[in-house]
Amino acid sequence: MYIETKVKRNFMGRFNYGDDLLDKLNSFCKEHGIKIGAVQVIGAVQKAKMGYYSQSEKKYTGCVELDKKLEIASCIGNVSLKDEKVFVHAHIVLADYDGKAFGGHLMPGTIVFAAEFFIQEMEGEALKRVPDPSTGLPLWK
Repeated sequence: MYIETKVKRNFMGRFNYGDDLLDKLNSFCKEHGIKIGAVQVIGAVQKAKMGYYSQSEKKYTGCVELDKKLEIASCIGNVSLKDEKVFVHAHIVLADYDGKAFGGHLMPGTIVFAAEFFIQEMEGEALKRVPDPSTGLPLWK
């Protein structure tokens, strides 16, 4: 399953100290009418929450909370619609002072120290997430 897209608009900016990273990504996309696109973030966080999906149980069963300062080694994702609302789906890899890496699904509660973002809005049919019986995940229709 795929759709063809073209770049519509590009946004670059930063989020503020203390912002919830996922909340700000979602609200930025909503405020700018972005319904389909790609997201990248670099920077650092004060603390993080990452989710993990159990393939056998077909649900999110875990959430790792890290209450320490971490560098954003990578944060990439996409923008689509879920229940007719803007939905940012992003994964994040974080590194500590010793170079130890942690990764998972970006969850609410990941608090920005400093974060620079790049969001690319695309033209094309909006991707809509619907429950997938094989995985239990809300996947693109």
